[in-house]
Amino acid sequence: MKRLLRSVAAAGVLALVTPAAAFAQEEPESVQSRWVMVDWMLETFFVFAGFALVVFIWAWKAGHFHDLERQAAIPLLIEEEDYYTPDWAFDEEEWDDVPER
Repeated sequence: MKRLLRSVAAAGVLALVTPAAAFAQEEPESVQSRWVMVDWMLETFFVFAGFALVVFIWAWKAGHFHDLERQAAIPLLIEEEDYYTPDWAFDEEEWDDVPER
């Protein structure tokens, strides 16, 4: 596990240090210099997307996405007072079938 962690850390550091060569000169005027920003953006996207994928797989394996239906029903079971409906709205005919507070 330590070997894997060291490898991932080394790859991350290498991915962040390698594009530093783009700042070696102020503003190079070449055809390739137009793609410097695109290279940074694409590399950053892949680094963060890879990190997000690893975290998602870890969360899935840890069981954070199992039995979501039961977890989603828990807030529905909480009974609390209706603070949002004004009192005059209960006088309307459409509220006749709603139980009183």
